[in-house]
Amino acid sequence: MGDGLYANHTGNQLERTVRDLFSAAGFTLMRHRDYEVARTGLLGATIGEDLLLSDVPYTSIYGHSGKTEFLALSKRLGLNMRIECKWQQSSGSVDEKLPYLYLNCLEAMPEEQILIVIDGEGFKPGAKNWLREAVAQQRYRSEANAHKLIRVQSLVEFITWANRTLRV
Repeated sequence: MGDGLYANHTGNQLERTVRDLFSAAGFTLMRHRDYEVARTGLLGATIGEDLLLSDVPYTSIYGHSGKTEFLALSKRLGLNMRIECKWQQSSGSVDEKLPYLYLNCLEAMPEEQILIVIDGEGFKPGAKNWLREAVAQQRYRSEANAHKLIRVQSLVEFITWANRTLRV
């Protein structure tokens, strides 16, 4: 398996863990575009109360189309939370994209709750810490985005959060 395919495979394992945890908690999993069609009612489909949508679009700070792995919606739990998954098992370029990701969370993603699940041992030294510190210190905040709750969690921290928060 080439480096690029291996990176996709390991990143998909992180996303699969997110899907499995939400599914086990009774969330309906569906693609965002299918949700948009179902929401119109044209197909007669019903939409559950607890949803985990995948491939959720947004317009990036550059004005380009971007997609986030997930959007968790639950009236019961008060969730309207975008979930970004970043895994880096070996050296690569994911860590160089962390400032871009953070600025998109602040400026481009419309949700007030954003969770970044970040893990793997391949990040450059200091990369994950930079992201955690930027979020904790609220770097680059403005009045327009001061209301946003952005969190950064490792996979273990995310599993712990999910086990506490997503109880059925």
